[in-house]
Amino acid sequence: MKKYICFNKRFNVQLLKQDLAIATTRNWKEHFNRNDFEGKWESISLRSATGSELDILANCDQQSYRDTNLLEHTPYLKSILEELLFDKEAVRILALYPGGEIKPHRDRGCDYKSKHFRLHIPLQTNSNVHFTVGGERLFLEEGSLWYIDFDQIHSIENKGNEMRAHLVIDGIRNQWTDDLFASHGYDLKEEQEKETEYDEETMLKIISDLEKMDGPAAQAIIAQYKKKLNERA
Repeated sequence: MKKYICFNKRFNVQLLKQDLAIATTRNWKEHFNRNDFEGKWESISLRSATGSELDILANCDQQSYRDTNLLEHTPYLKSILEELLFDKEAVRILALYPGGEIKPHRDRGCDYKSKHFRLHIPLQTNSNVHFTVGGERLFLEEGSLWYIDFDQIHSIENKGNEMRAHLVIDGIRNQWTDDLFASHGYDLKEEQEKETEYDEETMLKIISDLEKMDGPAAQAIIAQYKKKLNERA
């Protein structure tokens, strides 16, 4: 499975920064998980469970989310959300200030195969931001659109002199996103095959049941499962 996708889509950086400037006039909240970072890491919400800009909790699971007042004052960001045709959960701007570090960690269940996913659009960044995902360093350009499998170990360091700010969109997978991801190399067939893989105990039970049947079709399936068991050994 892909650790990340940089989509073939670019947004207007000037308009992104105009909306970011509007957001910076509001009150922001320090990130809730102090164990995962050092320095200054703050957030403000465009969509949240309570509808409050200062409700920055985000869980990749099903619950009701509402637009915040800030979304009505950031028209370009709102238009981007309307362009992305899937149900949105939490939508936040996250800002890591110079000298800040987000330590290596995983966000369990926040990956495409788990049906809930996270997109990033960098609003402001610099070349001295070190972003590592699954052991690979990435540079996310301003105005680009990324999917990242945050179930992978990832970390960020802002070694530059200006704030790194990203629009972070949590979404629920649907057919539109399947088509989008597949068009950028995400292997839906491989994912489906992995979902239908059986553990060793189940395979042995299937083989035992098939051996009670007669005919070439059953024998062919038995041979396939025995081959898989040998490959795992």
